Order: sequence, then C-alpha cells, then structure tokens
Amino acid sequence: MAAFEDRVLYQGDPWVRVETLPRLLAEGWRRTLTEGGVVSVVRTPFQWSMGSPVIEIETGGYMGDVGLYVPEVQLPEALALLGFEDEDGAEDESGAATRAEDAGPGGGQAG
Repeated sequence: MAAFEDRVLYQGDPWVRVETLPRLLAEGWRRTLTEGGVVSVVRTPFQWSMGSPVIEIETGGYMGDVGLYVPEVQLPEALALLGFEDEDGAEDESGAATRAEDAGPGGGQAG
C-alpha cells in the first residue's frame, strides 16, 4: 500500500488526507464530494490530479492506491458527505476528525 502524508500543503493551502484507497474507488468518492460542493484532489505516487483523467483510467494508467485529499476547511463537510461520523472522538484542534479512518465506523459509503 502506498503511504501518503495525513496533512500536506497543496497550492499554498493545508489539505487533509481523507483516505488511501484504490484509484477507481477514490474517483467515485471524488464524484460524491464534487456533487456536494467539496473540492478534492487525488495524489498518486507520481503526481497530483485535480480532474478525473478518464483516458488514463481507460488506457490502464495507474490504478493502485491513491491519497484522497480535501482542503482542511472542508473536512467536516467531506466526512459528512461520505457518511463518516465522529463516534470515537478522534478530533484535531478544529474539532474535525483528521481522516476518514479516524472518524469512526461510519463506513465511508459514497453513492
């Protein structure tokens, strides 16, 4: 499994990793986030991707694990859209869970 930082600076702003997951699943989660008004970015071991490169997916580009990041200020919205609940109290200084896997057993279901 690829290792990605929990927090990064991307384009000068703090972004938080929601989860590390296979590329196809991450792209589905990104669609859910976009529909809910949350900006997201995928980080492969090779590059950052703001858009869903359908041609890369169709031609067999990198399909392994990627990091799914959202701006830190939109983390609570992102977790709510993905169905995560903060049941175990894992919060950062702003009161938001730092990653989906820290947000409790909400399942992270994206529709």
